[in-house]
Amino acid sequence: MITPEIGTLISASDTGDFCDQVSLAESLQIPTAWTTIGGAGGADPLTAFAAALDRTNTIKGGTAIIPTWPRHPLAIAQQALSIDELAPGRLRLGIGPSHKPMMTKSIGAEWTKPLTHLREYLMALSTLFETGEVDFSGDQVTLNTSIKKPTSIELLASALRPKSFMTCGELTDGAISWMCPKTYLVEKALPALEAGIKLQQKQKPVPLIAHVPIVVSDDREKAKGLAQEQLHRYSTIPFYQAMFREAGFLIDGEAYPVELLDDLVVSGTKAEVIEKLKQYIESGCGEVLAAPLIDPENRSESIKISFETISEANKSL
Repeated sequence: MITPEIGTLISASDTGDFCDQVSLAESLQIPTAWTTIGGAGGADPLTAFAAALDRTNTIKGGTAIIPTWPRHPLAIAQQALSIDELAPGRLRLGIGPSHKPMMTKSIGAEWTKPLTHLREYLMALSTLFETGEVDFSGDQVTLNTSIKKPTSIELLASALRPKSFMTCGELTDGAISWMCPKTYLVEKALPALEAGIKLQQKQKPVPLIAHVPIVVSDDREKAKGLAQEQLHRYSTIPFYQAMFREAGFLIDGEAYPVELLDDLVVSGTKAEVIEKLKQYIESGCGEVLAAPLIDPENRSESIKISFETISEANKSL
């Protein structure tokens, strides 16, 4: 059985700020602090988590996500194992192929068959973690190594379209969404995830971790403006455009339709945000990864009220 929870995304200016925010989240009894590849102020998120989890006692740290193209699975495994030795059972390792524009432009990745790439990466890492050794050679990933002993590090992956949610059901401990409208998660993602679970005849449940942008404000226009500004780039990426179309929303790189924002972003007063976050759990998502859209004009207060809201939402589950 999945224990429902609501975690928070950390968006920090540097590693010190990252550690401070993880400590704040723990003090508010938020179960998991998550971060993206840029969430530690441009520093390496796994290294930042090594510092933050060593400073704290109970909070878990999740990566949402570490891109797979720039790092060989052996490198990620070594980093994850080091963190697990420092903070046993507290790392939630989320990986994924990221976006074609970013990976081709930043590192010159040969972007071919990203789902195959992800499947092979997951198969190699999960075998290494579960058995302590692996001899895997695929079309895109090769890993032949061993570790001191098997580990129970959670292995998660990003998912956007039904095939990737199905892959997560087959091969991971959880699927992490991003920029998916709530109706799409319920009608498309959850059935695909369940199909992957059944295909592998898994006994252990696999949660859908709904990565949800939030704005705690009773100023609807301000909330809408923050969402339009901070999420705009995803409306220009073909993979996301295709997902939005599948969800029933036409988008062409211009402003998000109001109907889409209402289905994509959780906003409102503290009480309204808490209720809307709980609705994701009630709809079948095992967890929520709440991603505060920070007001740059009042950054510290924006982070504080977002974390407090997430904390209260957890207590009401």
